[in-house]
Amino acid sequence: METTTQPDVSHEDQPDAHEEHGHDNQHFLTKYVFSSDHKVIGIQYGVTSLLFLLIGFLLIMCMRWQMAKPGEPIPIAGPILEHVYANNNSGEPVFKDGVMSADGYNQFGVMHGTIMVFLAVVPLGFAAFGNYVVPLQIGAPDMCFPRVNMASYWCFFAGGVVMFVSFFIPGGAAAAGWTAYSPLATLIPTDGQTYWLLGMVLLITSSLLGAVNFIATIIQLRAPGMTWFRMPFFVWAQFVTAFLLLLAFPPLEAAGLMQLMDRVCDTSFFLPTGVFGSGATTMAVSGGGNPLLWQHLFWFLGHPEVYVLILPAIGMVGEILSNSARRPLWGYKLMIGAVLVLGFVSFIVWAHHMYLTGMSGKVATFFQTTTMIISVPSVILLSCLFITLWKGSIRFTTASLFALAFLPMFGIGGLTGLPLGLSFADLHLHDSYYVIAHFHYVVAPGSIFALLAGIYFWYPKMTGRKMNEYWGRVHFWGSLIFMNIIFMPMFLQGFAGMSRRMSDGGASYSLLQNPDVTSGALSELIMKLNDYISMGAFGMALVQIPFIVNFFYSIRNGEKVTSDNPHDATTLDWQTPTPPPHGNFPKEPKVYGGPYEYSVPGAEKDFIAQTEPNRPETA
Repeated sequence: METTTQPDVSHEDQPDAHEEHGHDNQHFLTKYVFSSDHKVIGIQYGVTSLLFLLIGFLLIMCMRWQMAKPGEPIPIAGPILEHVYANNNSGEPVFKDGVMSADGYNQFGVMHGTIMVFLAVVPLGFAAFGNYVVPLQIGAPDMCFPRVNMASYWCFFAGGVVMFVSFFIPGGAAAAGWTAYSPLATLIPTDGQTYWLLGMVLLITSSLLGAVNFIATIIQLRAPGMTWFRMPFFVWAQFVTAFLLLLAFPPLEAAGLMQLMDRVCDTSFFLPTGVFGSGATTMAVSGGGNPLLWQHLFWFLGHPEVYVLILPAIGMVGEILSNSARRPLWGYKLMIGAVLVLGFVSFIVWAHHMYLTGMSGKVATFFQTTTMIISVPSVILLSCLFITLWKGSIRFTTASLFALAFLPMFGIGGLTGLPLGLSFADLHLHDSYYVIAHFHYVVAPGSIFALLAGIYFWYPKMTGRKMNEYWGRVHFWGSLIFMNIIFMPMFLQGFAGMSRRMSDGGASYSLLQNPDVTSGALSELIMKLNDYISMGAFGMALVQIPFIVNFFYSIRNGEKVTSDNPHDATTLDWQTPTPPPHGNFPKEPKVYGGPYEYSVPGAEKDFIAQTEPNRPETA
């Protein structure tokens, strides 16, 4: 297929080529802070996302203590938060004597969900790895629009700052749930909700700028010979993800702006006539709006967003497992077809989040059907990855261990989602801890395991050094064990009817407090699981310390790589100098073969790089 490519000249032959991409290497700020180099921006996204990932995890640590030990002071963090955290709108402290109030629990819950999805996992998978790896894998010198790329990062950074600042304003952060349903989100008095909306508008703008850039880059800047079916699977995953962002985010940005106007301009896009406040008095709103409109607009993004989380992760896992097993990626074209189907069908399943809104049986049946259909390409992807391992000589590195663990963890997350796609089952499981368990198996031991695999895998290319494998394995096994200790019991709690978003961990509905109530009450066993889950969360926190130390220590003190291609990989990202210079390639590469030519019969070695022109006849 014909593609638009760069001229066949090196950067050394064109001293002004750097200026063409908007790079100025003379000043620290323009080189490392306000850089337009895709690799620097990728690292900026990565470090910022990991920082927000840490913040989001610390929030849930405080929440887990509150759920396990309601009314008891939070160790260490409680006294600190008491002095730095703003009071609520009534002037009451959110933290008193180190104890988290219900207001604090609600605010931490909102910000945990928002930070983890929009400020951590999505920017880490799509923006950080996408920015760094995609141009390298397609043989491009940079992104198509470097300055737009820079603007995308700084919109993301500004959105994160606005979100974080909301903790410290009077009234505290947003407290209407991470889905921000109206009329609660519109009428709640805290200004933190307004900050949340402003932050979301900035984050969505960042994603839209990035999506346009990725699509243009992949279409226009592929190296000579890099046809569509010679692109690595990770590039295809990023390509589909970019379209998901481009098509799904604008409705939510419009919805965010409308809800912002409802809050500050007294409009009523989402406020119906006859809204009652405290004391059963009708509130002075113009009315005429529809709260369900917000839900439709939110979930029209919300379900494609799941695949924005998972597709880059699956792309990374495909790259790592093929390399680790020394086998071609089985069903490469089938996997491409699967992600294309996933991308399309993800836009027609959103209302399975809304069965409790009273939709008709016919509408519910449609969305049940599409939900079952979308499970098929997911199964195809997992099956292809499992078959890739068949008869492979697997290298059990830390990266491959995390990638291997992704397969069963994502499988559990996907299979447990099927009952939620059926209206008759969802009526009972909706808003229970079953939903929490299902979603987190997809995102936590699912997507995050894949992202950690990607960090360990591409770390040598980014830094020229390796992370310590021993501490990497400690990190892996600890994370795998504690992840399951945290989330597996939540399925039992969900089946028992424990509702989410309760600041006391369900104590109000416990048989211990209500011995005369037997119907619908939570047993001692179910309540005790809160203690085990919280202990698992604290254990999870401890095993991240080796990773954090390993990550930063290895930048200067890790084992130096002795080759630009330490993994013996085939794709173009491993054919560059390490770390890649500005412009990536000393001379524009030319592609002669597919991305996964491992263990080719007749070849002298067990891999053939895409840039190698002399190939065995059987290749």
